[in-house]
Amino acid sequence: MTAKRHLTAEARRERTVETVIELCARDEPATLTTGAIARQMGVTQGALFRHFPSKDAIWEAVVDWVGQRVMQRVDAAAAGADAPLAALEAMFMAHVAFIVEHPGVPRLLLGQLQHARPTPARRMVRSLLFRYRERITALLEQARAAGELREGLDLEAATMQFIGTIQGLVIQALMAGEVTRLLDQAPGVFAIYRHGIAADGEARS
Repeated sequence: MTAKRHLTAEARRERTVETVIELCARDEPATLTTGAIARQMGVTQGALFRHFPSKDAIWEAVVDWVGQRVMQRVDAAAAGADAPLAALEAMFMAHVAFIVEHPGVPRLLLGQLQHARPTPARRMVRSLLFRYRERITALLEQARAAGELREGLDLEAATMQFIGTIQGLVIQALMAGEVTRLLDQAPGVFAIYRHGIAADGEARS
């Protein structure tokens, strides 16, 4: 308990965010209360609200944390690749690895998108998805310019399929309770996606 009392305000806020993500991995995000968050952290609700003015502010901080880290992870992975299609694959694998590390993230983001009212956190999730789509489309445009894509490929459809492929993979893993298996399944799933968008020579490489 002594260590907890000596945490800085910033460290306490980050620990709150991490706790919410941990709880979302096992509980329904829509029913998650500040009381449950405080209990998990071993603090009072009053202590929690010294760092966040409202429950909405907690969700905003969580979405901001997720957005920053997932984009940093996928951007770094893509930057290390030597060709656009390889960058797309690296981005795919980095995203899957992030979910394996933080299995509560898909549930909490989906929960915010399903929110009945237009909360700041919901708007932040939509903005994150928009930025993510932009990254994918930009890489697909680079891949087309490099001759890596088949003729006539609809880049918008390819962007949405990339996202949908990850979502489908994750949903099935969550339903089966086998999130760690994503790392084994992801390469084969991406290979099928690549086969559908790549020029003949690139699809076989």
